[in-house]
Amino acid sequence: MITRWSLGWRPYLLLGLFCLGLYLPGLAALPPTDRDEARFAQATRQMIETGDWLHIRFQNQARNKKPAGIYWLQALSVMATSDAASPAIWPYRLPSLIGATLAVLLTFALGRNLVGAPAALLGAALLASSLSLVVEAHLAKTDAALLGCIAAAQLALGEIYRRTRTGATARWPWALLFWAALGIAALIKGPVAPLLAALTAAALSLADRDAAWLKALRPLWGVPLAALIVGPWLVAMTQATGGAFIGGSLGHDFVGKLVGVQEGHGAPPGAYLLLLTPIFWPGSLFAADGVLRAWRERERPSQRFLLAWIVPFWVALELVPTKLPHYILPVLPALALLAAHALFNAGAAPRWLRLAVSGLWALTTLALAAGLALAPLMLGAGPSPAGIVAALVALGGGGVLLWRAWSERVPALAAGAALLALVVLAPGFARVVPALDRIWLSRSAAALVARDRPPGNAPVAVVGYNEPSLIFLLGTATRPLDAAAAARYLVAARDGRALVEARDDDAFRRAVAALGHNPHAIGRVAGIDYSNGRRMTLTFYAAAPD
Repeated sequence: MITRWSLGWRPYLLLGLFCLGLYLPGLAALPPTDRDEARFAQATRQMIETGDWLHIRFQNQARNKKPAGIYWLQALSVMATSDAASPAIWPYRLPSLIGATLAVLLTFALGRNLVGAPAALLGAALLASSLSLVVEAHLAKTDAALLGCIAAAQLALGEIYRRTRTGATARWPWALLFWAALGIAALIKGPVAPLLAALTAAALSLADRDAAWLKALRPLWGVPLAALIVGPWLVAMTQATGGAFIGGSLGHDFVGKLVGVQEGHGAPPGAYLLLLTPIFWPGSLFAADGVLRAWRERERPSQRFLLAWIVPFWVALELVPTKLPHYILPVLPALALLAAHALFNAGAAPRWLRLAVSGLWALTTLALAAGLALAPLMLGAGPSPAGIVAALVALGGGGVLLWRAWSERVPALAAGAALLALVVLAPGFARVVPALDRIWLSRSAAALVARDRPPGNAPVAVVGYNEPSLIFLLGTATRPLDAAAAARYLVAARDGRALVEARDDDAFRRAVAALGHNPHAIGRVAGIDYSNGRRMTLTFYAAAPD
């Protein structure tokens, strides 16, 4: 049956529907998240509001960290489906959904010639259902869109390498796809995709002791093509910012992460090996088998290419001091193909490694089930039927999958793992996570403001809670101020409003009283700022009773 579904147009339709089943649930229900997603979305909104598609700004601050590509994609999505005045976050997330789906489809397109169409179908399904990609497909950030570009570039690179090594002709459209995908990827997230491609090509050339195949990439016109995609914007941005963008993006953001720990996201080498189980869940159950089998078959061009995709980039990431789970996302397509390929062939990892992998996988599944069942009790309004059912499915289905994986290695295990993820993650994102009201403090605050919006839609002052998600939900004009400035604004505006966090409440009330007015508390909301772990209470104030 797997063979029949892997032929012709069927796998693309099946994978596309599978991706929609994983990525659409919760896309609109999940509130804007802090801090990166809300910053991206707000900067995109300001592009649309101002008509300035060159400068990237969050309120009055320049965002010289990432190129403009993702903002342009999000802006086009918003303009096609909504408008900048709307607080809806889902239009900003559509490029991520599309990028994740493209990555899955292109992984199958690459894998069918490397590991065979049936294994490629299951490998693409494992990629689609991986916890990290499901998360990124729900967020208005760079990483899912970047993965779509990486999959296109690596598809072209893999086809060129495979064809040259088997004596076939690598025609120019493959080189065109390679350089165009790298150019677009660089416009989305700088040098990540070019670095991955360069490491892959270098590893293959060193392993083969032959770099002549690189001529098929046609770099004499390919490099100028990629430069033509990125160059005009980069030159214009450099001139407009006096070089500040280059300094902020490449200097502070990219190079800074290579040489030091940024924003407290540091971890020692080897961290990604431990994180792989949740990052690639549920496919991580088969990852070790896939890599070990590929190593035994490393003389084959297909296996050598996939190993060259994974190993150098992985080693580089392990050596970089700054570590975040999504950094490893670019190697998951290759890992998924190897994992599925191993299930079609005899042989498994040593017993001790299988025990370690099974133990970590079981712990991850237990943690996921516990989160689905208990998080609504701790952070929501009470038990969630959807969460309880999803938790039971995770425990029952995960237990069966683990038992079968220990006793035999068959392709049906990959299909079972992908379906397990669909049944567990889709209701989790659609019903459980959006209902955790205590962590969605910005959503609660925005709802409080909406019930008593300032006359004339005057901007709201915010004191002590300046998360980007609140700025996005309340609008660009929202004013993050200190207690004294917010008091002056409230009194001067007369019809103004202020949201004040409890730690600043006394200072704010004293400042208003010093100006001869009595602040009137309209309402309060409480919750947890998960960005820093603090419990907060926000009071919504007017200058005097209505």
